[in-house]
Amino acid sequence: MNGQRSGTSYVDRLMRVQQAFVSLGPGAHRLSEIAKTAELDDSTTGRMLTAGTYNSLFARVDRGLYQLGTAVADLGLHALAEDNLSGSETRRVLQALRKSTSGGLVFLYMRAPFGVAGKQCLDFEVGDSDLQELEMTPRELLSTTRSLRTDASGRTILAYLPEGVQQKVAASPVPEEAGPGVIKNQDEFLESLIGIRDQGYALGYQESTAGWNSIAAPVIWDGVIWGSVLLLKPMDIMPEAPQHYVYATISAAARLSQLGGG
Repeated sequence: MNGQRSGTSYVDRLMRVQQAFVSLGPGAHRLSEIAKTAELDDSTTGRMLTAGTYNSLFARVDRGLYQLGTAVADLGLHALAEDNLSGSETRRVLQALRKSTSGGLVFLYMRAPFGVAGKQCLDFEVGDSDLQELEMTPRELLSTTRSLRTDASGRTILAYLPEGVQQKVAASPVPEEAGPGVIKNQDEFLESLIGIRDQGYALGYQESTAGWNSIAAPVIWDGVIWGSVLLLKPMDIMPEAPQHYVYATISAAARLSQLGGG
């Protein structure tokens, strides 16, 4: 059958179609490419894709072109949240960072899945704050994927990604949601990534939100960047980052790296 496999269960065929997208890389792909990679015939693959569009496992972007749907990203986020970086230990790490920085707002970001040059908030510890001072709600914070171009947490993740990705993000327009202190100059932005790798953390001055400064440190699993920890404090309280705040943020990120298998 020209390398095609048959007689397998529906679940097995569905999993092979999903895995084909991973093997083919980000973006949309033709049905024939997906079928070949999944080792299924075009007819079977078409049925899998059509069925998957109804529950957002797949998305049809054009005639004969498909990509992974939003449900796959949600499953990935859920799996990560339910696996290593969840539960009481992660909560204790975030709470300890907030306490040691006298009530800073603490956020745990992960790289957006499937090759998107963005970040997704996985958890946060903000005490009694309702986040209105940051002009967002907790729901918006957890459901919105943001560019790596916007702030210290994004730059921290980007600093450990391939140079080609760095160049692409640096050349992209500055997002509207960025703060007044965002680094607009492309060369300066790229230079900052080198500094982050050299020192192991990033500082942001009104970079994500007006009136707020930040410290970020990387969360790394098995030598690969997974995400970052971000500490936010009002600029009138933290005009410059105290060394013990920097150390506390780095320590929290290191602990989360350990929890994730880093």
